[in-house]
Amino acid sequence: MTDFLPLKRIDYIEFYCGNAKQSAMYYQHGFGFKLTGYSGLETKNSASASYLLEQGKIRFVLTSSYSDNTFISEHVKKHGDGVFDIAFEVDDAAKSFEETVKRGAVPFLEPVKIEDENGYVVKSAIRTFGDTIHTFIERKNYKGLFLPGFIDASNRAPAGIKDTGLRSVDHMVGNVELGKMMHWVKFYADTMGFNQLLSFDDKDISTEYTALMSKVMQNSTGKIKMPINEPAPGKKKSQIEEYLDFYKSPGIQHIALTTPDILTTVAELKNRGIEFLTVPKTYYEDLISRVGKIDEDVKELEGTGILVDRDDDGYLLQIFSKPVEDRPTLFFEIIQRKGARSFGKGNFKALFESIEREQELRGTL
Repeated sequence: MTDFLPLKRIDYIEFYCGNAKQSAMYYQHGFGFKLTGYSGLETKNSASASYLLEQGKIRFVLTSSYSDNTFISEHVKKHGDGVFDIAFEVDDAAKSFEETVKRGAVPFLEPVKIEDENGYVVKSAIRTFGDTIHTFIERKNYKGLFLPGFIDASNRAPAGIKDTGLRSVDHMVGNVELGKMMHWVKFYADTMGFNQLLSFDDKDISTEYTALMSKVMQNSTGKIKMPINEPAPGKKKSQIEEYLDFYKSPGIQHIALTTPDILTTVAELKNRGIEFLTVPKTYYEDLISRVGKIDEDVKELEGTGILVDRDDDGYLLQIFSKPVEDRPTLFFEIIQRKGARSFGKGNFKALFESIEREQELRGTL
């Protein structure tokens, strides 16, 4: 079957922020991103300021509005800081727009050509869950730094900040309302040509108090993965419901970033003040009997709080940050895959109990 929407890669993830300049400092000092590009008043952009941050193949764009009555400022007022756009590089942005819209996507941006002295890009965009969009970027006729309107900002980057070993986006998780998961699974299947990789129900992802359901959608190459979560009935308020309450709509709950050396990466992130969820020490007592032989020292994993799970293809190591903003919405997963293609099903119970302990501290469980 011909892929009607061949996505080359995740081009960038754009966050709308209350103060993009300060947020950019946080991601540089905390996560080791490098400031490489800037758009703002100095580049004749009188509407907003954007900071391009890069590490490995990861590109984050942090954007703030200069005014209090724009789409960006209204987005921040409603959601707090959060992911607005997951952009994909494509060979033909106009065709990508046409193919998705004729299959039911709601247009956000009709194809537009944006140019400067370095050539031009073509952009188009469609709406997805909540206020999140997907932009299609066609770059084949552009030789500039990032996008027209951006200048090299590497000379503005703080000195001495080293990267932390983060290399690529493994997956991005969307939280949607109760009863809406299948709607968005169908959207990604029918409108964007994704297929279902895995499915978890409330028996797989549950504790004594809360539960959720999840289906993992991926594009034709398997390089782009989008798990979609919805809450399931439980005795108390689940993390999905907490997210929806504070974000005020469906949206991106967490972004998983890969590293080739999770022990070194997490140790460095902790040194820089990034906070992570912890699991009880008992989790590690039967680790080897549960997952089999691994290369890492269990005591070192225990000391760092890293979780391990195995599937038919190998094993993975993962850890989850606490929310990176005051609203308990967006957080990050750090993941190292050693063959495994799954998402840590064996860790769900321990992880969710850890999240519930944090919810209890916040008074939102």
